[in-house]
Amino acid sequence: MTELAKRRQIFRDLHREGCFALPNPWDVGTARYLRHLGFAAIATTSAGYAFSRGVADGSVGRDEMLAHIKELVDATDLPVNADFENGYADDPDGVAANVRLCVATGVAGLSIEDAGDRRDNAIYELPLAVERLRAAREAIGDSGVLLVGRAEGFWVGREGIDQVLNRLRAYAAAGADCLYAPGLREPAHIRAVVEAVAPKPVNLLLSGPASLTGSVDLTMADAAGLGVRRVSVGGALARAAWGGFIRAATELATHGRFDGFGGAAPHAQLQKLFAATGD
Repeated sequence: MTELAKRRQIFRDLHREGCFALPNPWDVGTARYLRHLGFAAIATTSAGYAFSRGVADGSVGRDEMLAHIKELVDATDLPVNADFENGYADDPDGVAANVRLCVATGVAGLSIEDAGDRRDNAIYELPLAVERLRAAREAIGDSGVLLVGRAEGFWVGREGIDQVLNRLRAYAAAGADCLYAPGLREPAHIRAVVEAVAPKPVNLLLSGPASLTGSVDLTMADAAGLGVRRVSVGGALARAAWGGFIRAATELATHGRFDGFGGAAPHAQLQKLFAATGD
């Protein structure tokens, strides 16, 4: 078995039982630090990477995103799940062509959203959304890459839980290996999603305490108790880093003080880590 095949098999095995955390780095350094902490797999974040480039989420083009995905695949020996947005195409043939390019980066999994435009939160009609998932499934073929079907309606406030459940069932039937509906805030809704697509695994997005995100406060143990198989954090780690940067930079700009640097990671600690993990 090749190294790539091993990564993909490890990733699929992680989805068979239990509940694992799938954190989202946004560059090589954060990917390597997550590997240092012992996580079993990582996932890209379109938002985290976009913000690092000084643009809004959804503004990064296909080719640049593919290069970023490949960079994170090469950064560690961990399986990588690609946040591949809507597949960078509306029509099924375009999705298939782009999915083949994403598979070629060496990812172990990739997600396809059913939202077509971030500006007006447009959701594809269900028949087209299903065709797009089927096209992605066919493009993946026997590569071993895990396909995640995402229902965005709840996240963007366009659909209720019953509509989202209907979509997820359809995506599972169309060949999605894992199902994902970001924006779920109630344990009852989370459990309903798990039951609707069983025995296929479900990804849950948890991005911080209820006071910041509007969601209920859940731990990894809580998620496991609800039947969730994996938990991702989207752009939350990137936003946490931005929070520290903004506080320190604002304190310097506004008051000429350096109090905001108090929580900074020691230079020696990072130097030692990256001297050991870098090439």
